[in-house]
Amino acid sequence: MLVSKPLTSFQSTFSGSALRRPSRLNGVVGLVPFSRTIQTRPLVRALLSDDKTVESAKKSSVEQKDVHGSLVSGSSAKEVRALVTIRKKIKEKITEKIENQWELFMNGIGRGILIQLISEEIDPVTNSGKSVETYVRGWLPQPSDHTQILEYVADFTVPSDFGKPGAVLITNFHSKEFHLLEIVIHGFDEGPIFFPANTWIHSRKDNPESRIIFRNQAYLPSQTPPGVKDLRQKDLLSVCGNGKGERKAHDRIYDYDVYNDLGNPDKDADLARPVLGGEERPYPRHCRTGRPPTKTDPLCESRIEKPHPVYVPRDEAFEEIKQETFSAGRLKALLHNLVPLIAATLSSSDIPFTCFSDIDKLYNDGFILKDDEQTELRDNLFIGNMMKQVLSVGQKLLKYEIPAVIRRDRFAWLRDNEFARQALAGVNPVNIEILKEFPILSKLDPAIYGPPESSITKELIEQELHGMSVDKAIEEKRLFILDFHDMLLPFIRRMNDLPGRKAYASRTVFFHSKTGILTPIAIELSLPPTPLSSRNKYVYTHGHDATTHWIWKLAKAHVCSNDAGVHQLVNHWLRTHACMEPYIIATHRQLSSMHPIYKLLHPHMRYTLEINALARQSLINGGGIIEACFSPGKYAMELSSAAYESWRFDMDALPADLIRRGMAVEDPSVPGGLKLVIEDYPYAADGLLIWSAIKEWVESYVAHFYTEPDSVTSDIELQAWWNEIKNRGHYDKRNEPWWPKLATKEDLSGILTTMIWIASAQHAALNFGQYPFGGYVPNRPTLMRKLIPQETDPDFDKFIQNPQHTFLSSLPTQLQATKVMAVQDTLSTHSPDEEYLGQMNHLHRRWINDHQVLKMFDNFSAKLGETEETINKRNKDVRLKNRTGAGVPPYELLLPSSGPGVTGRGIPNSVSI
Repeated sequence: MLVSKPLTSFQSTFSGSALRRPSRLNGVVGLVPFSRTIQTRPLVRALLSDDKTVESAKKSSVEQKDVHGSLVSGSSAKEVRALVTIRKKIKEKITEKIENQWELFMNGIGRGILIQLISEEIDPVTNSGKSVETYVRGWLPQPSDHTQILEYVADFTVPSDFGKPGAVLITNFHSKEFHLLEIVIHGFDEGPIFFPANTWIHSRKDNPESRIIFRNQAYLPSQTPPGVKDLRQKDLLSVCGNGKGERKAHDRIYDYDVYNDLGNPDKDADLARPVLGGEERPYPRHCRTGRPPTKTDPLCESRIEKPHPVYVPRDEAFEEIKQETFSAGRLKALLHNLVPLIAATLSSSDIPFTCFSDIDKLYNDGFILKDDEQTELRDNLFIGNMMKQVLSVGQKLLKYEIPAVIRRDRFAWLRDNEFARQALAGVNPVNIEILKEFPILSKLDPAIYGPPESSITKELIEQELHGMSVDKAIEEKRLFILDFHDMLLPFIRRMNDLPGRKAYASRTVFFHSKTGILTPIAIELSLPPTPLSSRNKYVYTHGHDATTHWIWKLAKAHVCSNDAGVHQLVNHWLRTHACMEPYIIATHRQLSSMHPIYKLLHPHMRYTLEINALARQSLINGGGIIEACFSPGKYAMELSSAAYESWRFDMDALPADLIRRGMAVEDPSVPGGLKLVIEDYPYAADGLLIWSAIKEWVESYVAHFYTEPDSVTSDIELQAWWNEIKNRGHYDKRNEPWWPKLATKEDLSGILTTMIWIASAQHAALNFGQYPFGGYVPNRPTLMRKLIPQETDPDFDKFIQNPQHTFLSSLPTQLQATKVMAVQDTLSTHSPDEEYLGQMNHLHRRWINDHQVLKMFDNFSAKLGETEETINKRNKDVRLKNRTGAGVPPYELLLPSSGPGVTGRGIPNSVSI
């Protein structure tokens, strides 16, 4: 017997009653009388709430069969009730609304949704869990303020010896899927039993198998109640697939594949891209889609272009509110791109910025369209209906927001100390390292790349040290380096052969003064050696005359361009997005949803597979935005693959990374046991607070579930999970000796802390500052189009006459700049449905039935609240020059909380954008 209803009042199938619940959050359902009688079975009273059970219905003479055909008599049975909560789409087409009415009718007559209740106890006859089943029944709901939420109430008659329910099987007989939020069972002695779902239930016509939903009780494999043990294994097998066939939109299959869909050789030979993953080009694996190969290259998978979606398992897809945000971002990008699109149309070629006021106009004025340009654009098929509406409403188009880096001080980007500050407190604060020895040496093959010694000499550095020797500066830990030389030099020749690209492999040396100020003192820019040119390394210092000052600006711009490319392709995309994906796939394949570690990791996997699929479709693909706007061009992902060769999981832990780079030393006398070499290193200082909070939460959680000495090694699901991550997800690294062992709860805590850190805080630090720092092109150009003019070059006189023109014409063109600005703006945006570290989505508030764990989580949340207060205090501490001072923006990228939009703060639980 069932009732379908939104959250406010509705008519019930029960005699003289309707269920009403004014708020979804409080979980209380009360009974309200109404005049119309539908159901003939009399009901004494039912109060559904989070802390009260359903009182027994009067004994019914109606007999009910269990799923095995045994009669369940009323005298030896009790009535229990299932409250089933379903979410409809926010926006529906007319046809979908008609289908919904039909589905409501089918539910009303008991032919839409079959619910099977499975006990934790074994039925001795069938040797599987005891079970009873019923169909959802109900009538059309009344309108309410929460029309996207429907609730159905089903009654079961269960034997008195049924035991506790451990699982629910759902069979959807409708023609389309529906989104199940949760099922709550009332009527058992222990109180309401929760089955959190938040999942799409496929139609039986797409897949005849029923969906299995477990109760919110965490069990290690060895603790699984006997009645649901087989279901635990069956549910895991159902998501693994067999590695064959093309995946369909309704599938929930998690499997591995190489990056074989970045190119599109069938469209254009110039869009062919090598497969990433394998001995020649190692790379993490992504979720397999199984699309057929291209006609041109059997090793490459055929592409799906926008607006058609790339397959991800059904529950990994963006929810509607997230889709709206991303669509709005794409619209914003299209609007922004009109600025250069018009200019390019009028000039028949892409044009550079000619003066700094061209850049300022992007923020101050927007762009005014002339009547003929509006007409031309309205006729352009590239412009959608929404755009045409904007064009028809008025002349002025949208403006860019002023990026944080110039909001307080328009000229900060010109200063050396700001250039250095961003290595510690910018969007890419993870590459700076201590200079440990001199001379600086390359590890590349000298037969190919020339002598390994850097051209930065002791004498040159000592000119900038005001009397201190290099040896003394190294001893006192005052010299630091940003070294992209070995990573980039093997690609420079090919990059510079691309039209409109000119790059160097760079090294930058910094000096940290006794007053705590970090300053760049020398930049080395290298080209591959050629038979015609013996000189391939150029060293620059800031100088004191006008010419060297402008050349120094150009050298810094080349360093920033390299930094932007390494940040995007290596630190951001590879080390957070791509490296997380195998952990997520393995978690779904090897850990049951009732496994405590699955429950711990679940919030940190949200949306990652979907955003990565979108990236393969539009950002990192051949001819995509990354190739168009960053220095490596078509070799971008090959460079990312080369960087993966030096990737190590054990170095992804923040303390290990800081120690490896020489930015911290172990010191038992300080909190956390780690002392920063540069105390005013905002990313590291704030990051260690977040790391400590995550570590404390994870350790307490793991200790709660793994109480025996051998409980980690004897956990078959956990061991299979870790083995699969190493041997399938990161297959090209499977034989590395540095993989942590998984034998103790300390091992497990370390692995999990690292994963959660990467998914949350590490990604936040690298992602949400992209527009605040990169939105002003001169501060962080994503590519350079000219080499620095030498005195023997024909263009050197032009540089002397107009150095500003040389500088601006070396930067990305207006089209390149505004395109990447729009993408950075979108990627720096928090969605309204974002879930932040230490916060609990109300839909997931019943994620686990364990008061001790919930108390631990409250402690974790409180610790993060304290961390936020500490960071805010640091941002007001005048002694910390890298986060305070005239025009200096505070360092907020690791503040845990945020509102929606481009805020430059906030740590989402997962890599969700």
